Amino acid sequence: MVSILEVSMSFHVDPEVETRPEPAQRERDRHAYRVQLAYLFDHSSFYRRKLTEAGFPDATDAGDLDGIAALPFTTKDEIRRSQAEHPPYGDHLAAPADGIRRVYSTSGTTGEPCYIPVTAADLGTWSRIGARSYTSAGVRAAQRIVLTYNAGPFVAGAVLDSLTAIGATVIPVGSGNTERVVRAFQRLGAETLACTPSYALYLTEWCAARGLDPAGLGVRRLCLAGEPGGGEAAIRSQLEAAFRAIVTEAMGIGDVSPSLWGECDDQQGMHFCGQDYVHIELVDPASGQPLAWRDGAEGELVYTALRREAVPMLRLRSRDRVVVNARPCPCGRTSVRVRCVGRTDDLLIVRGVNVFPTAVRAVVHEFRPRVSGAVLIRPRITGVRQDQPPTVLVELADAEQPDDGLAGEIETAIRAKLVARMRVELVRPGTLPRSEYKLQLVDYPAGPPETPAER
Repeated sequence: MVSILEVSMSFHVDPEVETRPEPAQRERDRHAYRVQLAYLFDHSSFYRRKLTEAGFPDATDAGDLDGIAALPFTTKDEIRRSQAEHPPYGDHLAAPADGIRRVYSTSGTTGEPCYIPVTAADLGTWSRIGARSYTSAGVRAAQRIVLTYNAGPFVAGAVLDSLTAIGATVIPVGSGNTERVVRAFQRLGAETLACTPSYALYLTEWCAARGLDPAGLGVRRLCLAGEPGGGEAAIRSQLEAAFRAIVTEAMGIGDVSPSLWGECDDQQGMHFCGQDYVHIELVDPASGQPLAWRDGAEGELVYTALRREAVPMLRLRSRDRVVVNARPCPCGRTSVRVRCVGRTDDLLIVRGVNVFPTAVRAVVHEFRPRVSGAVLIRPRITGVRQDQPPTVLVELADAEQPDDGLAGEIETAIRAKLVARMRVELVRPGTLPRSEYKLQLVDYPAGPPETPAER
């Protein structure tokens, strides 16, 4: 368990680890990787079969960490099939079932939910990584923090363990309880709010509708996680101005660790916080080929567990697309930083141009206060590839009148910044949905994807 005294005296949970030079970390990871590979062959029928079929019949043949790119990826679809065929946990379970101490699940928005079992050791790992992540993001011992992530069934609830390990005073509220969130700041003197970017935006509107000044709540820090957006300049500046607070973000992935990245007060991207426990790769989303961790590189994150008992993942494709900041950081952490720009499975290809919905939202936010900032993208057909420009519904701000000139300005800005043509339609204030958790930015038409003949 993380020592509260240790965190109080330092801005690092594990100073030796978090400031360790990359070559030294690589050597430690090589050893841990070999041990984990042997564990997979001994305990996971899923990976034993998968690697053998790929031409790697044992851990020795699977090679060293430097050759990890030769091994096959693991995808979320494979994990779903594994659990469907071998319920409830799948044949990728690598620990005895009676050793499971907690079971989380995914939302199941794309089908049956996936279960994520963890052992006591796994929970300890999550707690340690999360403590590093949220300490990086500005949480300190005795700091009063309101947690809007539900304790179950999703892994975000495990953040409670990490915050407790730091020694923070945690006020768990969960989602859908905005009045309780506000009271926690007004009556309990809470200082920090941990929530999704969508909820932070929703809270500013909730307060405005009731004549409350968000800055009067006393929020001094917003720790944003759960979806891309916390790092978007327009959204960040809007929230910092509304609450007069500093905004940092964190990021994780349920199948690996709910918190893996945390942004320090330098605010130039999230530090990797999983040293000794997780190995990260950057790959080209289209080809799957490895990319160097150079400054400014853009690619998809791939994760491999180095110490995991229940369901270790080997080269799990995250679908999170990031931009790398490899420059030294004044906080002293030596790990690479990233900014998440979107998910590859949210990507739209508009007449050959890659467009992330979050990027469209960022452009629209630049037109505040003439617009509310709420957007909804409506493609013509269901699917990634769009031969016709999607419609972007942009909500006007209160008291703003429809203006064809404004719609044209936004269309021009999208075209100039994203190199994609989209049709902007202005809608009345309060028309578009809000979310107290995560927000869907794309509204596909009902029914199966159209074929060219059907268009």
